Amino acid sequence: MKRSGWKSIRLVLLSTISLCLLAPMMLVAAGASQITDGQKAKIKGTIISRSGNLVKVQDKSTGSVDVVKIVDNTKVARDKSFFRRTDMDVTALVPGLTIEAEGVGNAEGQLEAKKVKFNPDTFSVTVAQEKQIVDNQAATSQAQTTANQGVANAAAAQSSADQAQTTANQGVATAQAAGAAAAANAAAVQVVNKRVSDLDDYTTVNQAEVYFSPNTARLNNAGKAALDDLASATLGVAGFKIEIAGYASSTGSANYNQRLSEQRAAAVVQYLSEKDNVPMWRIVLPAGYGETHPAASNADSKGRALNRRVEVKVLVNQGSQSDSSSQSLGSEAKLQH
Repeated sequence: MKRSGWKSIRLVLLSTISLCLLAPMMLVAAGASQITDGQKAKIKGTIISRSGNLVKVQDKSTGSVDVVKIVDNTKVARDKSFFRRTDMDVTALVPGLTIEAEGVGNAEGQLEAKKVKFNPDTFSVTVAQEKQIVDNQAATSQAQTTANQGVANAAAAQSSADQAQTTANQGVATAQAAGAAAAANAAAVQVVNKRVSDLDDYTTVNQAEVYFSPNTARLNNAGKAALDDLASATLGVAGFKIEIAGYASSTGSANYNQRLSEQRAAAVVQYLSEKDNVPMWRIVLPAGYGETHPAASNADSKGRALNRRVEVKVLVNQGSQSDSSSQSLGSEAKLQH
């Protein structure tokens, strides 16, 4: 009687562990939903990734993953703005933001957006992406711990009497299932890490630094000229991307400087798009990083002036970059303030 009760308890414990391990794997298996061609639709959810003009959004109500396509006539607006201009952050569609998109389905099952609204997150893009990595790495560690525990249980059961052989076999099976879950989570971590480090496959062929006056995100004439030169250098370059990062000096609160750096990055994006006709999908990860990564000391006015900046880089994939492209774009265009 005691032996039978012990077997029942072990079976319940092993079943519970198996269900816990299989739950995240079932969630990962869920694919992107399809939107009927020509059908009007509205999606409200969180951006989980972006590749050029394609944005993957996880619907808040259904949990499904939809693909939103940004086209030339898509209107992108923010609900609130630090400078009271709803069109300032029109390209800040980055992982971690919650958006509401309206449009019509196309032949690929994507939503071609006519309008996208969002309320920008106060955290930088890097923080949002690093949180995803940390969460996945924590899941991997937990699964590996479960696998090790399963192996220990199997060894203990194997050393017991012959009547415990069935329990030992079940312990081995649990360990193998946990190991498989750990491998699956490790693969998920690699996918997230690749998304964060995709730009490592690109090389910087040109860059400009645009500087700003204190407490403003307004471009001056020298800054506009530097951006014009940078845009002209991209003519004839295949597959280039533009990375934009805004910064501020340490004057003022950290929250204020974060918002100010975002507005400076948005001002550069808007100028390149409207004045230099750079396609929106060429611009990747436009973001503000506040007073972090100073270029000089904030102890004096000269150093603070160098920190009130936006760094703009032209990137070309290392595999497709030709020698001629390297020579024509190899010079660095920096605006001195």
